[in-house]
Amino acid sequence: MSSTTQLYCAGRPVGRYSLPADLDRRSSPRPCLHPVTTLAGVPVTELAPPDHPHHLGAGVAVPDVEGHNFWGGRTFVRGQGPTELDNHGQQRHDGFKLRDPDGFVEELSWVAGGRRLLREHRTVAVTPLTDTAWALDLTFSLTNASGAVLSVGSPATNGRDGAGYGGFFWRAPKEPAAPDVFTADAEGESAVHGARADWLAVAGQGWTLVFAGATARTREDPWFVRAGEYPGVGSSLAPVERLPLGPEETLVRRVVTVVADGRLDRDGAAALVHKAVTA
Repeated sequence: MSSTTQLYCAGRPVGRYSLPADLDRRSSPRPCLHPVTTLAGVPVTELAPPDHPHHLGAGVAVPDVEGHNFWGGRTFVRGQGPTELDNHGQQRHDGFKLRDPDGFVEELSWVAGGRRLLREHRTVAVTPLTDTAWALDLTFSLTNASGAVLSVGSPATNGRDGAGYGGFFWRAPKEPAAPDVFTADAEGESAVHGARADWLAVAGQGWTLVFAGATARTREDPWFVRAGEYPGVGSSLAPVERLPLGPEETLVRRVVTVVADGRLDRDGAAALVHKAVTA
């Protein structure tokens, strides 16, 4: 069965999910959402941009699973910094359990070093909100399938301060001006990066994305935010310490993303994300 599917909202195409072709193994090949667009057709994801070729639209990526790189690019090594290592894994599409125009349920295997380390159950759903906004609901469940204890890490747990990224990640298009980023009570990259907040908004030229942790456990993860260097938002499964997973133990996270035309202010972002999470 093909790993590609098209998502629709109110009859309009808003997202394509696939395993991008011709990916170098250094990109840690994985299925992703790209392009994702607003209802008016404005693109809000970027695939393999020149600044970070391993950034693949919107999806799930983890830089360190028991030393294996499921993020792509270089690996941060304590005492050495970013280092080229032959440690890249890949997410293998095992099949869709459900595939509809407004969502899908997928099974995946996270494979590295010739063995399956994790199995994943991923659910994606599209919800209409208004004439100018819709929501993408993504839940991922990662189960340790290795038969031994695994741990999830990040560049931060390997010595790079403030780089606890790993989990849900969304790469937005780079524009001439950096996007505005804000939460309910903070504004600017330095203020929101590493913060825990119910929601976080990124407003670019003619579009706004509002990300919300949709479970109590998801909201415990700090946000990873970049705006000046490139526009990207993600969660942090291992922001300070490695996250251990026992055999057959499962971690679950759910992130709902509002995709809106125009530049939302704080009140507009809050209203839409409340509607999306409670829909």
